Amino acid sequence: MPLSLRPALRLALALLLAHCALLTAHAQAPKTYTSSEILLGLKKLNVLGSVMYIAAHPDDENTRLLAYFANGRQLETSYLSCTRGDGGQDLIGPELREQLGVIRTQELLAARRIDGAHQYFTRANDFGFSKTSAETFTIWDKEQVLSDMVWVIRQRRPDVLITRFPPDARAGHGHHQASAILAAEAFDAAGDPKRFPEQLKYVQAWQPKRLYWNTGSYFVKPGENMDGYLKLDAGGYNPLLGQSYGEIAARSRSSHRSQGFGAAAQRGEAIEYFQFVKGTPAKADLFEGIDQTWDRVPGGAAVGKMVEEVIRKYDASNPSASVAGLEKVFQGLASLMIGNKDYFWIREKLEEESVLTQACVGIYAEATVSEPTLTSGGEATVTYDILNRSGLPIKLEQVRLARMHFIGDATTITLDGEGLDPKQAAELSTGKHATGIIPLKGFNNVLISQPYWLREPGSVGMYKFTEPESDYLSITHFVRGQPENGPVATATFRYAVGENRFKSITVPVQYKHTDPVLGELYQPLVIVPPVMVNIPPARAYVFADQQPKQVPVTLRAGQAGVAGSLALQVPSGWQAEPATVAFNLQNKDDEQTVNFMLRPLASAAEGKSELRAVATVGTDKYSRGIQQIIYPHIPTQTLFPEATAPLVKLNVARGHTKTIGYLMGAGDEVPEALRQLGYAVTLLNPATDLTAAHLARYDAVVLGVRAYNTLEQLKTHQPELLKYVENGGTMLVQYVVNRGTILPQIGPYPLTLSNDRVTVENTPVTFLTPSAPVLNTPNKLTPADFATGWVQEQGLYYPSAWDTHYQAVIASHDPGEADKQSAILVAPYGKGRYIYTGLSLFRELPAGVPGAFRILANLVESQPHPPTPSPAGEGEPRLHAK
Repeated sequence: MPLSLRPALRLALALLLAHCALLTAHAQAPKTYTSSEILLGLKKLNVLGSVMYIAAHPDDENTRLLAYFANGRQLETSYLSCTRGDGGQDLIGPELREQLGVIRTQELLAARRIDGAHQYFTRANDFGFSKTSAETFTIWDKEQVLSDMVWVIRQRRPDVLITRFPPDARAGHGHHQASAILAAEAFDAAGDPKRFPEQLKYVQAWQPKRLYWNTGSYFVKPGENMDGYLKLDAGGYNPLLGQSYGEIAARSRSSHRSQGFGAAAQRGEAIEYFQFVKGTPAKADLFEGIDQTWDRVPGGAAVGKMVEEVIRKYDASNPSASVAGLEKVFQGLASLMIGNKDYFWIREKLEEESVLTQACVGIYAEATVSEPTLTSGGEATVTYDILNRSGLPIKLEQVRLARMHFIGDATTITLDGEGLDPKQAAELSTGKHATGIIPLKGFNNVLISQPYWLREPGSVGMYKFTEPESDYLSITHFVRGQPENGPVATATFRYAVGENRFKSITVPVQYKHTDPVLGELYQPLVIVPPVMVNIPPARAYVFADQQPKQVPVTLRAGQAGVAGSLALQVPSGWQAEPATVAFNLQNKDDEQTVNFMLRPLASAAEGKSELRAVATVGTDKYSRGIQQIIYPHIPTQTLFPEATAPLVKLNVARGHTKTIGYLMGAGDEVPEALRQLGYAVTLLNPATDLTAAHLARYDAVVLGVRAYNTLEQLKTHQPELLKYVENGGTMLVQYVVNRGTILPQIGPYPLTLSNDRVTVENTPVTFLTPSAPVLNTPNKLTPADFATGWVQEQGLYYPSAWDTHYQAVIASHDPGEADKQSAILVAPYGKGRYIYTGLSLFRELPAGVPGAFRILANLVESQPHPPTPSPAGEGEPRLHAK
C-alpha cells in the first residue's frame, strides 16, 4: 500500500527529493548499474561517514586514496580543488587560460566518475606558477577563497579533512602551500558560527573531527623513519568492482590528458602516510571515534537493520527483488524526519535509496532534443522515453520539465507546466516503453550556458559570479563550489513500482545523435544568442606601418531569420572599412563572413589596444561568439567568448628571414603571430618534412612548445634538424618540459633542462651581452620589451646548466632569488645558429604584448655567423651551471 504521511512530512520529503542529484551525469549517456555495483551501493547505504581531500589544482589529488575511501570504505568522498588549473600548459591542444580551465574541470569530473568521489572548487583563479604562499595571497582574495572552502565543508560535512601538501616550502608551488594553509584555517572556521555567518541561512556550522596531511616519500628526507606517521594500506582489491584501488586510480589519473598524466596501474600493497595537523589525534585509524553507523542519527538504528536485511536477501540475478525491502528503508527514512532537526544524513540516504531503487528496477529514462542548440527565447520539442526492464509493473504518472533561468545576474530553476497530464500516464509491463513530447521554452538570457564562473569579468586571481537572492532558496540553488553548470533543462519522471508510493527520476535534457564512427553520443543542450559574432581566436593584429590588414568576422545564426548590421568598434586613430555591413541569415546555423579592412592612421597610439565586433539586431546588440571545445575524453564544451582581439601598433622590423617552417609541438598560436609580422609560415609534417633537403627552403625553423615532449619523430630526425643548422639555418626551440623528453639532449651541445622559471611577469631584465645579435638585429631591443605588459609569467623550464658553446643573453629573477641566465641560449653551430628559449612567448603573443613580437622577430632572424667546429672535433663538453 502507498505510504501515508502527514502533509507537512510529505512536503519535507518532496523538498529533500528535489535536492537529489541527477541520476544521469551532465552530457553522459543514462547511467546503468551492474548487479555488483548495486550491492556496493547497498553497502554504502549503511555507512554514514564523510571525508574531504583538499589541494590546489587538477591532478594534485591522490586518486588511489579517493578510490579506496569511496569504494573500499564506502564513505562520502570529495576532492576540493582551490583552482581549475587555468594557468597550466596544454599537452593536447592550443587552449590556454579559461579554455584550459574548462578542459581540466571536465577531466576532473571524468576522474571522479571513475574513482567514485565528488568534485568541488573555490573561485580562485590559477594565475600561473607561484613560488610562495605569500605571493599567492597577494593575488588571491584569501578571505573569499577561505569562505568558499568553509561553504563546501559546511555543505558536505566531512568527518575528516586531508591535505595533499604541507603549508611550507616543501610543497613547492605557492598554490600548494596556500591550499594547506587555507585548509587549516577552514577546519576551525567551518565550526565557528561567527565566521561567515551569512552562510548559516542555508547550511549549519560544522566541525570536522580531525585534519591530517597525506605525506609521502616525496616530502620527507631520504631514510627518514616513518614510524611516527599514521598508516593505511590503500592498495586492496575490490571483488565487486573486479579491480584494485591502484587500478581504479590509474584510470582516474589518466583522465588528465591535457597534462600528459597517463598512469600505469599499481597492484598490491600501497601504504599511505598521514601526519596529524589539527583536531583530535587518531592512534590507529583516520576515522576512529567517529560513529559511521545509523546510530549517529537519533532513531536510525532501525533503518540500519532494514538495510542489513536488504543486503542479506540481495539476489544478484534478480535485483528487482530488493525493491520491496528498499521501500521499507524509505519508510524508515521518512519516519526519521519526525523529531529530527538535522536532516543531512537522511537527505543523503534518501538520494541513495532513490538511485538504488531505480537501479534495481532497471528503469531507463532519457529526455532528448533533435538539435544541440536552442536560442534564448526560442522553443524546442523534448522527446522523453522511459523503459521498464524489470519483471515488476511500473506506473508512470507524469513527466515534467524544469528549466534554468536568470533572476537578475544569477541563475535558478523554474518548473514548466502545472498539475498532471493524463496523456502521460501509462502502465509499463516488462520491456515496455512510454514516450512522448513536451515543448521547452522560456529561457531568458543568452549566457545561461556560459560556465557560471566565466559570465562576469573576474580578476587575475579570482573568478566572479552572482548568487540568487531570495528568502525561498535552498542550498541547491547555489553554484558556489560546484564544478559546472547544472543542465539548462531537466525532465522528472514520476512513477510507482507496483502498489508502492510514487518516486522520481530526474535526467538532463540532452542532444542525442549517432556518429558513424563513435556511435551514440550525448551533448549538453546549449542556449545560444540569436546571432553569434566570431573573431579568429588567439589572434592579435599587429601593425608595423599604416598598411591595412584584413579582419574576418564570422556571423552565425542562432535562429532562423535573423537580420541586422555588423560593425567593428576600434580605438581613436584607427579606421575600419566598411563602417557597417548589413546581414540577413535565413536559416539557423547559417554563417556569413565579413572581411573588414583595418589600418592605423598617423594619429594611432603606439602599443596595445582592442577591437570589438558588434552585431545589431533591432535594438539589441550582440558581441559574443561561440567556441566549442571537442575532445573524445570529455563532453563537448561550449563557450561564448567576447568578440574582441588585441590591436598592436609597434615599431618592429623584419630582417633577412622571409620564410619559416613551423613544427607544432603540443599546440600553440605562435604561427599566427609570425604571419602577423609578415613571415610566410608553413606548418611542417613531422613524418615527411624533417629532412635537411626539405628544411633548406626555409630561412628559419621554429619548434613549438613541448615539441621534444610530444613528437616521437624527433628521435630519428634530430640529426637532420642539426644538419639544417650546420648548413646555415636558424633553429628556434621553445620551452621543453624537463620530464618526459624523447631525447636525452635536445641541442647540438649539452644542456640540462630544469623546472626553473621566472614567475613575476614584469620582473626587470638585465642584458648580459648587450652586443649580442639576438638583442640588436633586426630590432634594437630594450629591457622593457621583456617586461612591459607581459602576462602570467616571464618564462619557464629554463636550463640549469649548459655547455660553454651556448651564449646566455639575458638575466632576470623573482624576488629574493638569484639571477636566472638561461631564458635565451644561443649557440653558433656550423654556419647557422641554434636558440633555446623558455620565454613564455606562447602566452604573450596571443595576448598582444608588443615586446614579445619584437623579441620573436629577432629570434627567427637568419644571419651569417662565423663557422664553428662540428661536435665530432670537440673535446669533452663543458657545462656552465647557473
